[in-house]
Amino acid sequence: MATTILSSTQSTVKNWWITLLIGVLYIIAGVWVFQTPVASYVSLSIIFSVFIFISGGSQIVFSISNRQEISSWGWYLAGGILDLIIGLLLITHPLMTMAILPFYIGFWLLFQGFMAIGLSFQIKTFGILSWGWLLFLGCLIILFSFLLLANPIIAGLSIVYMTALAFISAGIFRIALAFNLKNQNHN
Repeated sequence: MATTILSSTQSTVKNWWITLLIGVLYIIAGVWVFQTPVASYVSLSIIFSVFIFISGGSQIVFSISNRQEISSWGWYLAGGILDLIIGLLLITHPLMTMAILPFYIGFWLLFQGFMAIGLSFQIKTFGILSWGWLLFLGCLIILFSFLLLANPIIAGLSIVYMTALAFISAGIFRIALAFNLKNQNHN
């Protein structure tokens, strides 16, 4: 999603904690989904819709506040706007959301996974050793998205657990990215 995280290695990333907060929210959402599998498909679609909407708004704030420090900040902004629009569509059409939830989650996670892989390679250019773990987590996110998209009917039955695992993977990636961005401030 972003071809360049920082315009130079001396730049500081403002509001790195927003990425940390998004990661924590992903993990909380994943744990919640694991703990309440019978809570219903309806509640998962509502929670997912609101979560995507909030995630989009947070990403927009992050991109705008770092437009001077991050080259290609527009990619962050575009991703945030996309998440905001998708979240709004999902919130306003709950019955449609339940019918196509595996596709929404699958394609959204696919986008997040590709963004994670791109960011991991960008982190590598700054000499941060943990870039390989970030790459692994990005690949894991893509794997879960392919599992959802490969068979949406079966995915509808097991979407609770696959979504939980995907959220936790995405959360771990975001938290690791946040700490890498924070540590970049000290280099």
